[in-house]
Amino acid sequence: MTSGRRASAVLFDLDGTLLDTAPDMVATLNLVQAEESRPPLAYEQARAFVSSGVLGLLKAGFGELTEAEGERLRARYLHVYGSRLAIGTRLFAGMAEVLRRLDQARIPWGVVTNKPAFLTEPLLKQLQLHSRCACVVSGDTVPRRKPDPQPLLHALATISAVAHSTVYVGDAERDITAGRAAGMYTVAALYGYIPPQDDPTTWGADHSIASPIELLRVLGSRFAPMDLP
Repeated sequence: MTSGRRASAVLFDLDGTLLDTAPDMVATLNLVQAEESRPPLAYEQARAFVSSGVLGLLKAGFGELTEAEGERLRARYLHVYGSRLAIGTRLFAGMAEVLRRLDQARIPWGVVTNKPAFLTEPLLKQLQLHSRCACVVSGDTVPRRKPDPQPLLHALATISAVAHSTVYVGDAERDITAGRAAGMYTVAALYGYIPPQDDPTTWGADHSIASPIELLRVLGSRFAPMDLP
């Protein structure tokens, strides 16, 4: 059932939602593990922790760390990852079509991520996406990060979008929590990086999708007129 209003905008989390960054993030983890004489973590096991950020990945690969160890390994990880941001990273299958259709319908889309700007912006530029984004809100753009709604509210203000007709898509509970707190329509990306102990049905998302292309159907059924061909 449609709401009778056009979607103001669509905002995406980055890792595990818009982009499949796991190939490069897991490869970086394995390189750091090798430097520390640790065996590599299996790809599928490590993939589930990519949306948990660098410290989440490091804990998956190294176990519990002291604060000093965590900071040392985090600094090394970021140095290595910054030099190999887009070797294997790509849009998720079907996402290029989603973005093309949004552009065609003149529905602005953007990125709201906890990834720091010094990684987010070069990555989007290398994939030729930065100039297409209506906004990019990184983990250090505003004082607070998701699950606080401040980054999403900042994005709304930047593009002059209306919260209740803006969609936020993410693959972690903090994304849905932030989106709901900001008054947005929330969509859980089940194709993303979800640890086995997490249950997306408990996140409270308005909808969930198993693949990016399903987002077009969600938009078409929830908002009108969509002007999507």
